[in-house]
Amino acid sequence: MNYQTFQPHPDLEALIKCYWTLEVPAEPAATKQRILPDGCIEMIFILGDDVKRYTSGEEYILQPRAMLLGQISEPFFVEPTGVVSSFAIRFYPYSFANFTTTPVKDLANRETPIRLLFEEKLAADLEHAIVNAADTQERIRIMDDFFLQRLKEEIVIDSILKSTIDTLLSAGGSATTSSLLKGEVSKRRQLERKFSKQVGLSPKQLGRIIRLQTALKILLNQPDESLTSIAYESQYYDQSHFIKDFREFTGVNPKEFYGNDELALSSLIYT
Repeated sequence: MNYQTFQPHPDLEALIKCYWTLEVPAEPAATKQRILPDGCIEMIFILGDDVKRYTSGEEYILQPRAMLLGQISEPFFVEPTGVVSSFAIRFYPYSFANFTTTPVKDLANRETPIRLLFEEKLAADLEHAIVNAADTQERIRIMDDFFLQRLKEEIVIDSILKSTIDTLLSAGGSATTSSLLKGEVSKRRQLERKFSKQVGLSPKQLGRIIRLQTALKILLNQPDESLTSIAYESQYYDQSHFIKDFREFTGVNPKEFYGNDELALSSLIYT
């Protein structure tokens, strides 16, 4: 697997976390990969062969070749049908809402073709340009221009929402809603409505996902660390609380994470 990340234009750095590419040669017996919640929304262009996403058991859909993957709150299982070649944009939790009129909460736990999010000809021209670009740098220039043009039309970043998410990220997801509100409990519903509209998750859900990401990175980068130590370093109440959240968002126990073929891609990204 060859996974790489790239930075966007400086004027987009507050909205786009990174561009990324993934290249994997065709394998005779491809393994399902478990995609884990990370609190981000991604626009993905499939440049290689089709990719299956399992909906239950052996039932699957073919992912759209130009799509928006909304917030996910459970693991997704995907499987390549041949060569994997993808180019994607990873947005900060609050930022994609600035580029679409579709409520972000309606995009959660699903793939949405980009033609349903932008004017159809605009989406078709964008997909054609990305598919026919000579290389990754040209694709980055195309996407930079696309988003910069839309920024000129209209952009409003909710400062309260951004500062709240920045606090969650800096605290590793462990900040409570009450602490985020600095004691102004009357604003809870307003904050939750903002999160629903622009993030697609509640503050509590996003905090839990960020905290899990913190634990995953420790788990992968410090494999000799005990589960109890990882739990406390990640601000969980105790080991059982850590294991419960880990199971919910990944579908496996922490000890099953090591050497699990289905988690090879996630392990590569988080390492």
